Amino acid sequence: QGLKPLVPTESPAPIFGTSKAPSGLPATESYMGTNQVPDLQKIFQRSDGLPVHLKRGVPDKMLYRTTMALTIGGTIYCLVALYIASQPKNK
Repeated sequence: QGLKPLVPTESPAPIFGTSKAPSGLPATESYMGTNQVPDLQKIFQRSDGLPVHLKRGVPDKMLYRTTMALTIGGTIYCLVALYIASQPKNK
């Protein structure tokens, strides 16, 4: 007779999203919002010499600088901790 299969032999019914607006929204509000892709394409395809992760201005620069500071600070902290751990213990 054998063992029962662990995986069901029939696949479940597919679940599809709907394009209907939820019933609680007023008729004046757009369900999907506006398409921002063309605006973002204009920003990111500009040839101004900036890397793509800095194209959106001050918030991107602040995030980049914070990430770099944390990375460099963490590296220095690890090197100091390794140096201290490698020193012989004086009793």
